[in-house]
Formats: sequence, C-alpha cells, structure tokens
Amino acid sequence: MVLKYYHRNPRIPRTLLEEHREGLILGSACEAGELFTAMMEGKSEADLIEMAKFYDYLEIQPICNNDFMIADGKVPDEEALRNFNRRIIEIGRKAGRPVCATCDAHYKNPEDEIYRRVILSGLGFRDADRETKLYFRTTEEMLAEFAYLGEDLAREVVIENPNKIADMID
Repeated sequence: MVLKYYHRNPRIPRTLLEEHREGLILGSACEAGELFTAMMEGKSEADLIEMAKFYDYLEIQPICNNDFMIADGKVPDEEALRNFNRRIIEIGRKAGRPVCATCDAHYKNPEDEIYRRVILSGLGFRDADRETKLYFRTTEEMLAEFAYLGEDLAREVVIENPNKIADMID
C-alpha cells in the first residue's frame, strides 16, 4: 500500500473526504481546526456560518485547553477564550449545527500527563513541561468547566448534544 497523503502527519484532502463522506460524522476540531482558525483570523460571520455547515457538529473545549494562547500573547485572558466558545455556540445556532463540549483528551488520568511531557520533550517541543490538563473528564467535571455558560446551556453542550451525535451512529 502506498501512503499518498502524508506530510509530517497523515492528511486527508477535503475533496477525498467529501467523496467518501457517507457514514462519517465530522466535528470542527480544536483550536487548530479550520473553524477556530478562521475565527481567530477575523473571517466574517457569514464565512464562519458557511464553514460550520460542512460539519455535523461544532466543538468547544475547556478553557485550560487553549490557555497556551494567553501565554503566547494571542489572546489577552481567559474571558477571551470563553468568548470564543460563546461565539462558536452562536455560529452553531445560526448554521443549524449542534455544539458539543469535548475535552480533547490526550491521556486518561491527570497523573498520566507526565508521559505526554516525556514524548513532547523527545520530539523537541520547547513547552513540553507546560501543564496541559488534557485528561479525560467526567460529566461532572465537564459541567463545571462550562458552568460560565449557565446551567441549561452547559447541559446542552456537555450532555444533550453529544448524545444527539451518539444517536447518529447506526
């Protein structure tokens, strides 16, 4: 088998994804994804809504997942990160797409972070020792992470919408 779509990481061309889309459920991804990146670049609301329609659901993550953006000077504070999540929720509503809170887990338990740090250090990442808190969270932990949205909206993005996506699976 020939590996056709690889450049430092495996890739899937959008045209190929669209060609084989049947049976797939696509989420918008984390801050490195197309939608969040476009939002950071200041794309128009109309462009963001059109972009969001490509996905079956939009994702938002806990504030700590993106707090590196504060350290890097990309955003001023945690409230700016909360506002990005609020904006994605609004874009989701306008695009007719559910928004799901995902923890973008890279390891199961908080104490497992050390293994990720070792791997990143070995790969030469300058911030390998930065605490990330990218562990798998319980429902209660996720509700606490998104409490700033209010109880009803937090339940919608943490419980109800992920269940809707799970129900899409045959």
